[in-house]
Amino acid sequence: MSAMLEELEAQALKLPPGERSELVQRLLISLDGEPEDSSEEVAKAWDEEIARRVVALDSGTAVLIPSEDVFAEIDIMLKRTNR
Repeated sequence: MSAMLEELEAQALKLPPGERSELVQRLLISLDGEPEDSSEEVAKAWDEEIARRVVALDSGTAVLIPSEDVFAEIDIMLKRTNR
């Protein structure tokens, strides 16, 4: 890591959490570009998805996977990528 990067990191870590979060967002936008949707649109989409999932759970149509199976699959995937 360059000395300039180390200094920037040290300064960034001194910021309050909210400002660090804002800095992270700005840096990500500088790499990925502006998000297609506003934060309000994203929040609305998540609310709709949550409602859809609640309906699926309540109606018994949701396919539930035990957490042990999910974590085992994640472990397998991580082992494949770390080769």
